Amino acid sequence: MGLKNMYGLRIIGTGRALPSRVLTNDDMTQYVETSDEWITSRTGIRQRYFCGENENTTTLAIEAAKKALEKAGIDKGEISCVLVATSSGEYAMPSTACMVHKALELDENITVMDVGAACAGFLYAVETARALMIANGGRYALVIGAEQMSHVLDMADRNTCVLFGDGAGAAVLMLEEDAEYVSVTGTRGDMAIMVGGPRREQPMAMEGQNVFRFAVSTIPMCVEKLLEKGGVTLEDVDWVVCHQANQRILDASVRRLGVPAEKFYKNLDRYANTSAASIPLALDEMMESGKLVSGQRIIMCGFGGGLTWAGVMMRA
Repeated sequence: MGLKNMYGLRIIGTGRALPSRVLTNDDMTQYVETSDEWITSRTGIRQRYFCGENENTTTLAIEAAKKALEKAGIDKGEISCVLVATSSGEYAMPSTACMVHKALELDENITVMDVGAACAGFLYAVETARALMIANGGRYALVIGAEQMSHVLDMADRNTCVLFGDGAGAAVLMLEEDAEYVSVTGTRGDMAIMVGGPRREQPMAMEGQNVFRFAVSTIPMCVEKLLEKGGVTLEDVDWVVCHQANQRILDASVRRLGVPAEKFYKNLDRYANTSAASIPLALDEMMESGKLVSGQRIIMCGFGGGLTWAGVMMRA
């Protein structure tokens, strides 16, 4: 199968939202015994954002969505579905997506729902939005990744609390006939090495070494599957945007794939691991800075708790 798909997606607008509170690595020493050197050398992270008063997953999702819609330049009445990838919403119901729908005053006759696939959630949501538009009609979808990871962390566990941050990213996607688009998704449900319970009742726990091994094998596998499915090589790809989990994971993946490190976009030093928000946060940053321009071919690869993984190759 080549890159030409009967119906693919294009990115026409992006937006991001970050909380007001910035915590450096030095700030984390108030919670656990650690240091800037210890965190940076092991993860590449230098700071992260945590929600303050009156900030949460929903407020971040709404802000990012409004920015993406504004940049897309379309009327909000043209949105046919809203999907929010999150593992940290305030409620089981209403969904975060419903709260976004209310805030944006969108049409009643559209599909709105949350997608729970942890750090691969944004790409799961992208593929779901595409399927919904093909099945039900519609040309535009609003897909958001939003997380308040600070509310699911054990702030006494230095192996996890220093890794994560809060934030949201959103993208307006356009369904386009004969667009370049391929996707892959997968699950390893027998490897539940990242566990998160109800917010604050059971903080997230993670088996770090097993997560590392999963990630450094999954990213190259995911990228290679997309390239094979699309009939192209990495030389034909302008950017690879992976879930921003850990600098060592990204560096190991670059070595395994044998490509220039500059092709992999990285921003985890400033945001840490924002789970489902990390890929759309990166997309908006790249669009805003001019690094990612219309027509460029991009690979996105997400991996996370579940365990889940997903990849998409498309044009910006």
